[in-house]
Amino acid sequence: MWNVNQRTAAPATRAQQSGMTTLGIIILVCFIGLFVYAGLRLFPVFMEDSKISATFVSVEEELSGKDASKREIANAIYKRFDVDSVRVIESKDVIITRVDGGYDLEANYQNIVPFIANVSFSVDFKHKTTIVR
Repeated sequence: MWNVNQRTAAPATRAQQSGMTTLGIIILVCFIGLFVYAGLRLFPVFMEDSKISATFVSVEEELSGKDASKREIANAIYKRFDVDSVRVIESKDVIITRVDGGYDLEANYQNIVPFIANVSFSVDFKHKTTIVR
């Protein structure tokens, strides 16, 4: 017989439901993991760019105000690239142009980093400074 006093399980209301499903958590973790992996792939690229930027600043500080030649500037860049292990560009890729009162140094380069399968990141950089005589 059916007991009238027997309680049946009522469906949960929206207020009682909380949290994420397992599938939702997996999707969220994969999405966050993708961004973390991208950051890990791009971090060395930006670290090498900071070395190149520091090279430009230090060469400018060292040789500004001195009567440095184009060859001395190129040698200073080469030495710093060698010490800092810069491999994405070489000192010969830095364009040294004589201007009134000194030299302009300019480096435009692109670094391509593989990401997943046939997807890659292409990062463009540009540095420019002037060495005053």
